[in-house]
Amino acid sequence: MGELFEVKEFDKIIANADFKDDDNFKYLHEDVFNDLVNFIQKFDGDKENADILGFMRVGYKRNVGNTITIKNYVGLIQMRNGNQIQVLPKISFCNGEDKGNDKTKRTFLKMLSTMKDFPCKVFNDALLKVDKMNLYEIFINMYLQEVRQLVKRGIKSAYVQQEDNLKYYKGKLLINKHIQKNIVHKERFYVAYDEFHPNRAENKLVKATLLKLQKLTNSAQNSKEIRQLLTAFEMVEPSVNYQKDFSKVHIDRNTSDYRMLMQWSKIFLMNKSFTTFSGNDQSRALLFPMESVYESYVAHNIKRIMGSDGWNITTQDRSYYLFMEPRKQFSLRPDIVLKKKDRIIIMDTKWKKLISNERKNYGISQTDMYQMYAYSKKYGTSEIWLLYPINDDMRERDDICFDSGDGTVIKIFFIDVANIEDNIIKLKEKVDSINLVSNEKLSCKRKR
Repeated sequence: MGELFEVKEFDKIIANADFKDDDNFKYLHEDVFNDLVNFIQKFDGDKENADILGFMRVGYKRNVGNTITIKNYVGLIQMRNGNQIQVLPKISFCNGEDKGNDKTKRTFLKMLSTMKDFPCKVFNDALLKVDKMNLYEIFINMYLQEVRQLVKRGIKSAYVQQEDNLKYYKGKLLINKHIQKNIVHKERFYVAYDEFHPNRAENKLVKATLLKLQKLTNSAQNSKEIRQLLTAFEMVEPSVNYQKDFSKVHIDRNTSDYRMLMQWSKIFLMNKSFTTFSGNDQSRALLFPMESVYESYVAHNIKRIMGSDGWNITTQDRSYYLFMEPRKQFSLRPDIVLKKKDRIIIMDTKWKKLISNERKNYGISQTDMYQMYAYSKKYGTSEIWLLYPINDDMRERDDICFDSGDGTVIKIFFIDVANIEDNIIKLKEKVDSINLVSNEKLSCKRKR
């Protein structure tokens, strides 16, 4: 692999060495910058998704030159020459600086682990040397942890059909091949038989993945782990036809140990990503939509902390449509709906950075407010919460509220993803402090 360059979401990336030490920009060597521009231009988008230029923008700034801004997606981009761009989320920490981005990476991994499609729900955070590994190496390490657990429990064997020219009769005689092979060897039998053997599709795919990762990794820790794990697969042939072997994989009660491994193997072997974006054969992009990651992380912790207090909590609720005639149209899908007795609360997550400027509505989108108002009217509740990530400018603000005057109150709450548990407990206390007789009596002027 080539050199690793680390940037953060929303950074303005430049190639002008005159601004190398300017805190407003992130400098990349000109050749790396040009490779990234080339990567963006050649990157293809899926029909159901916006083109990659929707979140990787090439622009121009006077006196500075060309710029690249990456927003809403984080992860790792590997270009055809092997150089890597690691994009980390913009996370605010209460004690300020995150030297080396170690805390950012650990927080981001915790957030990822709550995503429905992320193939690792539990990982050993203590074993991950995030200060020495980029995201791709960390994902490799997660995969190796899964393989290690499999080996400890024992890799599965199955009856695998074998063909061989034996000196004794076994199984079923393959007449045509027997005649071809044994015209002068009357003492032999060309037979097909079933043998209980670990050379099954799942193990073949795991071994193929280990061999590929052995070539890709730059981590001494990962290399050592791979060498040790390969000894457990000595009797297994590596897969050469990935598509065929994946089609043979059947996850049931007996093969549940392979569930996560097969998802990881598909990502590594077939250059799949957690997004539907795909580059050319010489480039890889392991990218995550931060809007979805943030929503999943917040919803997971609200369910865990507030669900135990009697709230019935649903995510991506589809109970209502904006219009009912002449048919149901424009489905409403609030991120989080809480219900307890006759009380309904709508919470929506927005991975956006607000600004400390009341005259500009703190940077809150008018479209978002229209959306919240529609939720309020359709669900028949005045309790609407917009959950934004905390940032340094807004850390002291917790009193932002909007009252429509006709029964809709939208409260702003800032989520501290680095201290999520204490933060959600604080949100729960705010919700509990509103002892309503009816939703209509809620107001921004009401004392909390």
